[in-house]
Amino acid sequence: MKVTFLGTGTSQGVPVIACDCKVCRSLDYRDKRTRTSIHIEKDGKSIVFDTGPDFREQMLRERINRLDAVIYTHEHKDHTAGLDDVRSYNFKQQMDMPLYGRKPVLEQIQKEFSYIFATNKYPGIPQVALNEIENTPFQVEGIEIQPIDVLHHKLPVFGYRIDDFSYITDVNYISEAEKEKIKGSKVIVLSALQKKSHLSHFNLEQAIETVEELEIPQAYFIHMGHRMGLHRDVEKELPEGMQFAYDGLQITL
Repeated sequence: MKVTFLGTGTSQGVPVIACDCKVCRSLDYRDKRTRTSIHIEKDGKSIVFDTGPDFREQMLRERINRLDAVIYTHEHKDHTAGLDDVRSYNFKQQMDMPLYGRKPVLEQIQKEFSYIFATNKYPGIPQVALNEIENTPFQVEGIEIQPIDVLHHKLPVFGYRIDDFSYITDVNYISEAEKEKIKGSKVIVLSALQKKSHLSHFNLEQAIETVEELEIPQAYFIHMGHRMGLHRDVEKELPEGMQFAYDGLQITL
């Protein structure tokens, strides 16, 4: 299985013209973080987790020519706003794009992209097929996926485990029962927003403690804001077996 980090940042970490912080001014490509998303390639199948505002740019950058499904973690705009651009894959593949998410996520998509679901559809709009999932294992194109139910403040968010790989973004609480689903993973991808504490995200210290508690040998941190600091500086502070992911990083499991 190949994992490509399409984006590793958050809306708090996207460089903007008005910002003069050292991260936004950095020339290090690892500090140029688009909104968080990953691409999984397994058994010849191509799956994306979340379609944020940078979805089109990310897919073009990584030259991903086929997409078999999209799986959503939660309904926040920085994880859904790029959905319209699946239309390119509709056209190329001549198929509706399967979308997987819990009920509130699918309801939010139907509300925010209402034109997709209109009775009288405008020509050329995205074609999608909604698939509701719950906190039980499900399959996408023959690949078994285990949801991991976590909290993003009070909002339920799904992380996911595939084989020995666990992926969790936008989290500040994981119950003991859900931690059991993660244990035994060889690789975890986990949100770490910044060094200071935050209402709805693990900070760096909490992310490190979680990896150590679960005894996972390799961890990649994602969803970093610009307040985390420069990649080259902060990564030196991480324990062995832990590192910051960056846009375009690829790992093979």
